[in-house]
Amino acid sequence: MNLETSPQGADATVIRCDGRLTMATAPALKAAVAATITEGRPRVVVDLTDVGFVDSSGLGALVSGLKDTRQAGGDLRIVGATAQVRTVLGLTNLDRVLHPYDKIEEATRAW
Repeated sequence: MNLETSPQGADATVIRCDGRLTMATAPALKAAVAATITEGRPRVVVDLTDVGFVDSSGLGALVSGLKDTRQAGGDLRIVGATAQVRTVLGLTNLDRVLHPYDKIEEATRAW
């Protein structure tokens, strides 16, 4: 999985993921979220548009990021979730805490 991080506004960051979010790649996402928090950007949008598959470790990385960003006074939001990702979120009821947005602008509008 490839990750691309780009600042968004004063204290937010967009992390674009490409590939599969699995046990092998989840640590990279966790590290990217931790780095943005350390940089003083606790508001994180994870763009999953190009992620075709998420397993339980990938979900764990997202939930861990959500917890870490909220503890830092921010939030983590996801955008561009594919049908497979939305299905997994729905089956695990994580769509209640990780509400998927369609566009980055929608996710950041309430900040």
